[in-house]
Amino acid sequence: MVTLKIFWWVRPKRYYRLKYMNKYLEATEYIDWENPAILAQAKKLAEGSASSEETTRHCFEFVRDEIKHSGDYKQKPVTCKASDVLNHGTGYCYAKSHLLAALLRASNIPAGLCYQRLTITDAPTFFLHGLNAVYLKQFGWYRLDARGNKQGVSAGFCPPIEKLAFPIATRGEADLPEIWAEPLPVVIQTLKQYKTVQEVSNNLPDIERVMDDKSMLPDSLKLALV
Repeated sequence: MVTLKIFWWVRPKRYYRLKYMNKYLEATEYIDWENPAILAQAKKLAEGSASSEETTRHCFEFVRDEIKHSGDYKQKPVTCKASDVLNHGTGYCYAKSHLLAALLRASNIPAGLCYQRLTITDAPTFFLHGLNAVYLKQFGWYRLDARGNKQGVSAGFCPPIEKLAFPIATRGEADLPEIWAEPLPVVIQTLKQYKTVQEVSNNLPDIERVMDDKSMLPDSLKLALV
């Protein structure tokens, strides 16, 4: 009787934990890791890795260093879907985070999407910045930012210490705490609506736009705001 009782309590916890993690492993429209090119690249990046942490480092450094940030390089086209980012070798921070999530999920490493609210001016114009969180067995959820380094920006992979591209330094900036399994609808709308790098740069999504238009929110967050 005691054995059965313990098993009855342990099984649901494990079930719900696995169910929770599964959403960070799914292939979706924009994190399309089942695409043959992404599978091939993920396999290449995992070769010789002794651990999932090492595979994560390889994937992170590939997206950070080999995929050009569209705004930095003024590079076309505007990409959104992970496979398109890989194919064209360019993307905004949001699109690069979609690719990194796809490469990690292709290696069975749980990965999600995170956002910061930032500004780059003294008279603040705020916008969302996209990055990732990966689940590492030794450390738990760990954020990493593959937007691409440049002068004044130096992001790295050194768990458990975060080394993100941008600190929160100005009033109104924020680290948004959620780890999303899929991109925010407002991010998708921006990347699909605007066709040039300049148009995207002039219309970067912001959390205020998300809150003003609840259609841009995931269903789970809509319910929380009712």
